[in-house]
Amino acid sequence: MTPPLFADAADAARIAASATAHHWRDGFVPPPASGAAPLPPRQPRATPIFEFPHNRWAFSHLRELQPTRNVPRGRGPVAMLPRAERDDLDTLGFVPLQEGMPATWQEALAAVHADGAVVLHRGRVVYERYFGALDEDGQHMAMSVTKSVVGTVGAMLAAEGALDPEAMVTHYIPELAASAFGTATVRQVMDMTTALDYSEDYADPDASVWGYARAGELLPRPAGYAGPQGFRQFLQTVPQLGAHGDAFAYKTVNTDVLGWLISRAAGQSLARVLSERIWSRLGAEQDAAFALDGQGAESAGGGLSCGLRDLARFGEMMRLGGRFNGAQIVPQAVVDDIRRGGDPARFAKAGMVRLAGWSYRNMWWVAHDPHGSFTAQGIHGQMLHIDPVAEMVVARFASHPLAAHGHLPTVMPAFRALAARLMQAS
Repeated sequence: MTPPLFADAADAARIAASATAHHWRDGFVPPPASGAAPLPPRQPRATPIFEFPHNRWAFSHLRELQPTRNVPRGRGPVAMLPRAERDDLDTLGFVPLQEGMPATWQEALAAVHADGAVVLHRGRVVYERYFGALDEDGQHMAMSVTKSVVGTVGAMLAAEGALDPEAMVTHYIPELAASAFGTATVRQVMDMTTALDYSEDYADPDASVWGYARAGELLPRPAGYAGPQGFRQFLQTVPQLGAHGDAFAYKTVNTDVLGWLISRAAGQSLARVLSERIWSRLGAEQDAAFALDGQGAESAGGGLSCGLRDLARFGEMMRLGGRFNGAQIVPQAVVDDIRRGGDPARFAKAGMVRLAGWSYRNMWWVAHDPHGSFTAQGIHGQMLHIDPVAEMVVARFASHPLAAHGHLPTVMPAFRALAARLMQAS
């Protein structure tokens, strides 16, 4: 049975009740009445924001739960997105890669517990919906879609010569000399071909990724915690396993190294670099924000929050070869390099059967399909899909109960059906 979308009043009340029950919304309480007992001290957040159904509220309220650093939109006017909305997309059918999976666009959104979806065709909004705790004025955690945004900034610095892809990581960050990254190049980090003794298995409670999350305070720390203090201290503990450059292996810590590299090369915070290079030039509607650890370092691997239409603007810019809002924001050569992709042979060694024939370049997933599609993907159902041939961009936020990409059997078939429908009507 397809899970329902949380779109009605009862579901909204349930989301709000979940947040209230866990004291996530009581930061500004009235003073106690005269003679009343004083309020007890506020307790540290005990429920992980990634647990369902709490994530349905938490993903849309990161700035109320976690220290953040602003990514200013700048002072320019908003780049308005023209609208040409359609009423024939919710019922659009497709054939999923696995039996028993949703088979219409609306059902696929419901199955992934979508919080919002925007579809652009030739730069026009043809579809826009919000669910759960998200609305058009809200921001949502992008999870690992963040990686592609950070990867684009890193590729820009590399194209300018401010960051040398062939240099050793330690040329910029000597603090990583004793870690696995001490023998890796910047390019190996950018394409995730480092060889790390680090597990990203979200189903394993003992996987390294959870230690990383606790170090960065994205998860509560247990009593007596004595582990790394912050993302960057955690990076210094990651050991090597195998030979760098041999195979693609998806590891979030690579992007946190890249975020550190960007900050070092630019002499600014990652948030400031993103604002100056991209966000303030997009004509974004809202500021974005990075989650911070207790040491003030951004979560480059998954901590960006932004508005859904602004994510769509970023995707449209990439579809147009880096040009948007009347300016060449990202060099055409950088976008071309991403679209060419990485080495499919190295990618194949990761054993991602559902992504056979794909590759990974500058933190982007590249399909190598007839449409030249490339995507940014994040756990719990986040997605930014760019189809140059169909002139289509899809931005989606979600709060699926499982971190792993269990929705993937519907993703590409749904996007291909959507592209075919839009091309047919144009």
